[in-house]
Amino acid sequence: MIFDLSKDRTLNETYKLMAQTIIPRPIAWVVTEDNDIVNIAPFSYFIGLSSDPASVLISVGHKADGTPKDTLTNIRKHKKCTICMVKEEDLGKMHYSSKELSHEESEASLFEIKTETVAEGYPPMIKGVPSAYFCELNQEIDLGGGSTVPLVLNVRQIVIDDVVITDKEKLTIAFDPVARIGKSYAFLGKEIAAPKIP
Repeated sequence: MIFDLSKDRTLNETYKLMAQTIIPRPIAWVVTEDNDIVNIAPFSYFIGLSSDPASVLISVGHKADGTPKDTLTNIRKHKKCTICMVKEEDLGKMHYSSKELSHEESEASLFEIKTETVAEGYPPMIKGVPSAYFCELNQEIDLGGGSTVPLVLNVRQIVIDDVVITDKEKLTIAFDPVARIGKSYAFLGKEIAAPKIP
């Protein structure tokens, strides 16, 4: 079955096709701040772009009323954000933080998500996460229409919880991440070693 996206297709149909075939997708649990109000929101259109310079990309949509999500508003204004990786036991709070709130409300307060300031000049990180990236806005990408805004972010600092570092010399890290599959979430479970190339 071929789906021609150049013809009339609803945004929901396209989302369903992509979200269920580009899997699993890591979740960027993004923390921004404005006027001392901590905003926390998850985004599953998230990927590492480069290690040199260290860069990631997140795509941020708009609220139901068409205005930019607080994450986008805050990054445009302050040029910074903190991206936290999600571990299994934080699944509930991460999902709750996707609820649309007014700009003056904080997911950290409403859902009792504890944060801590680690990197000076950046929004706080979520307490207890396996890792966090402290990022600065590099650029927005114009997709030529639509309401989704991809943001290229340069990673300036990375915090890794000592608990998830299994080998400090080789910098081996292991934790139980949460991924997005369609409208559901998934735990990745067992890792499989790559086969040797003949």
